[in-house]
Amino acid sequence: MSETETIYDQIEIEDFTFDPDTQLFTYPCPCGDRFQISIYDLQDGENIAVCPSCSLMCEIIFDEIDLQEYLDQIS
Repeated sequence: MSETETIYDQIEIEDFTFDPDTQLFTYPCPCGDRFQISIYDLQDGENIAVCPSCSLMCEIIFDEIDLQEYLDQIS
């Protein structure tokens, strides 16, 4: 991520919606679309969700242990 890109907000993982079928976390973006990030990106240490329709990004606040309950929903 370059220094010119800005984070729209910091959002707790509990505020995201998790879909076990797509394995994506989503959260409403002000543009009307949704920020999204996969559970595997989070496992790899990524914590920035991106809106596919605009340039906004949000930082996800979570601990590694938080992911286990979502991983349990997949398997």
